[in-house]
Amino acid sequence: MREQLIGFIDALRQAGLTPSLSESLDAAAAIASSGIERPVLREALAATLIKDHADRATFDDMFDRYFALPPRPAGAARRPQPRREGVGAGGGTTPATMQSPPRNEPHPGQRGRPGEERERAPAPDPVPRAEDTRNQAARALARRRGLLATPFRGMDPRDVYALRELVAELSRRLRVRWSRRIARAVRGRVDLRRTIRRSLSRGGVPIELLLRAPRPGKADLVALVDLSYSTATAAEFLLAVLAPAQQFFRRVSVLAYVDRPCAVSFEGGHVVPHEPLDLNARSDFGNVLLRLGERPELALGRNTVLLILGDARNNRRPPRADLLRRLHQQVRRVIWLNPEPPARWNTGDSVMASYERHCDALLAAWSPQTLSAALDQLARVVV
Repeated sequence: MREQLIGFIDALRQAGLTPSLSESLDAAAAIASSGIERPVLREALAATLIKDHADRATFDDMFDRYFALPPRPAGAARRPQPRREGVGAGGGTTPATMQSPPRNEPHPGQRGRPGEERERAPAPDPVPRAEDTRNQAARALARRRGLLATPFRGMDPRDVYALRELVAELSRRLRVRWSRRIARAVRGRVDLRRTIRRSLSRGGVPIELLLRAPRPGKADLVALVDLSYSTATAAEFLLAVLAPAQQFFRRVSVLAYVDRPCAVSFEGGHVVPHEPLDLNARSDFGNVLLRLGERPELALGRNTVLLILGDARNNRRPPRADLLRRLHQQVRRVIWLNPEPPARWNTGDSVMASYERHCDALLAAWSPQTLSAALDQLARVVV
């Protein structure tokens, strides 16, 4: 059971839960004291391994996959016991015409020679076994881990289709983490410096916890994503994960670009442009920045977070980094997500270095796993 528990805890970590070492030891102690009966085992593991009630659905799903019960074999149904010869339902003796035929004589509806006993078909083996179920769960987790680590540029259509099935889970994890940060931001975070300084007058015992002032209101988000061929998969994944998280912002504006900005929305799992957008044009982020200043409806201000996803490849055209510097002076934060590995930055026609100096954060987002981690870091800035 110890190996099964270790494997189950590893499966929970792969699904997004974070059971610690002490919680794992508590789970082992709970199993030793309560037993391995399935309902009791489920509640014992849930009580020791779950930190937030929002993670209960994920826990139940993984528990059902990892500790699945094998289906009952076809011959496992309880058969009625045969009645003794000559004994009726009321305990009396039945007439001779109602008595069961002798064992050496065939039943009128039974084929075969006298004295020949019917052969019984062997009961099928119970499938799948618990070990097979655990192996299937392990293979599914391995496929999921490999897909999350696959670069966007190396994905084929099957990988893109499988990635869409993980969007709901990744978006739910993002919403849970952002909700926790918002709850802490509303009541204020602990100010360690002031708390320790106040405790010095009490012998170093932090009796009173001093909190920082909560941040005022929600921020505005302007997302600018590159829909050119080299970054289309990463842009679609970003919009799919970010769309359900719009509740954490006061206002959200989504613009896509190749050589000019275009207002878009994410509906039914697809990017829907609201203006003409030439996907076959040559990328020109300098022209995008120039035309971005011609859109007064954006209303960029000190409460705006500008999120840019692009590879900064301008096809040898002017980068116009001075325009990004002006935007940086207008907004609260400029966050750049690059869907290429850092080794490819500033190679060829990439001018990432020209834009990096005017960004508050430059994060690598070349795979679903790194992009999800970048969105977690975005939560620290926005919330």
